[in-house]
Amino acid sequence: MDERAPEVVVAGQVGRDLVLHVPELPPPHGSAEVGRRQEMLGGKGANIAVALAQLSAAVSLIGVVGDDRVADDVLARAQADGIDTRCVVRRPGAETGLIVELLTEDGHWRYLEHLPEKLTEDDIQAAAPTLTAASSVVVQLQQPSDAALAAARMANGRVVLDGAPADNTRALLASADVLRVDQREGELLTGYQLDSAEAALRAGRELLDQGPSLVVLEAGQDGNAFVWPDGEVVLPLTGGRPVDTTGGGDAMVAALTFALTRGAGPHKAAALAVAASGATVARPGGRPDLAAGELAPHLAELARS
Repeated sequence: MDERAPEVVVAGQVGRDLVLHVPELPPPHGSAEVGRRQEMLGGKGANIAVALAQLSAAVSLIGVVGDDRVADDVLARAQADGIDTRCVVRRPGAETGLIVELLTEDGHWRYLEHLPEKLTEDDIQAAAPTLTAASSVVVQLQQPSDAALAAARMANGRVVLDGAPADNTRALLASADVLRVDQREGELLTGYQLDSAEAALRAGRELLDQGPSLVVLEAGQDGNAFVWPDGEVVLPLTGGRPVDTTGGGDAMVAALTFALTRGAGPHKAAALAVAASGATVARPGGRPDLAAGELAPHLAELARS
C-alpha cells in the first residue's frame, strides 16, 4: 500500500471480477464448456485505481465491500497493486460485489452483476481528509448521485466525472472539470446520436457550457472526441480489432487523469488516454496492463495517424 499523500482519489465500484471464456453462449437449458477462467480485482472504480497505480500515481480508492472472505482477498489484491484502501468501507453483514463476464471467442461479452452495496454520503464524509488532499478526484457515476455529488463538491483538486449523471445532472456537471462518457452514455446525456466525430464534437462543445473544461465523448467508429475551450481533437482507436472492450473506458479515464494531474496539456493527455484504452482492450478482462512497453506501440500508431 502506498503511504504517500494521494495524487488521485477514485470513488467507485470495487469487487471481484470473474471472466469465463466460452466458445459461444449455450441455448436455454443448455451448457457450455468454459475454456478459461480468470478471477481478479474488479469493478470500474478499482480498475481505474489499478491503472493509475500502474502509471506510478499515488492513488486512494473509496468504495464499499462486504465483511466476507471475498473482501479480504479483494483488499489484499488492491494493496498489492499499490492502492491505498484505507477509505474502502467494509459494510457489516454485506456481501462483496461480484461481476461475472461471459466472453465468447468473437469478443462479445455479457455481464452478470451482483453489486449490492454502493457508496453513501456518510461514506464520502468519512473520507473527507483524503478527498480534500488529492490533486485529482475521479467520481465514477455508477454510484448514487447524492454520494457522487458530495465527493465532487468536497474535492479541492480537479474533478473527473466518469459516466453520465442519472440525477443531479446540472449540479454534477457544474462541479466537474473533466467529463468522459461512452457512446451510449453520451447519447442519453445529450440527445444526439454520437456515431461520428462531427456529432461528438458538437455535443462536446455544448457540454462545455454546463461546467466541464474538458469533455471526452466516444464517437462510434471515428474514435474519441476531446473538446476544450480553445481546442479539440479526434483520435482514432488503436490496435486493430479488440479482444475484449471491457475496461477500455476505465483505462482511458485513468490515463487521462494521470496525464492532466502531472501537468500535460489536453492533446498529450488525450493521446495517452487513447493508447491506454487500446492496450487494455487488446487483452481479455477489465484489468489493465499499462506498462510502458504496452503503451508504446499504441502511442506510435497515434503519432503516425
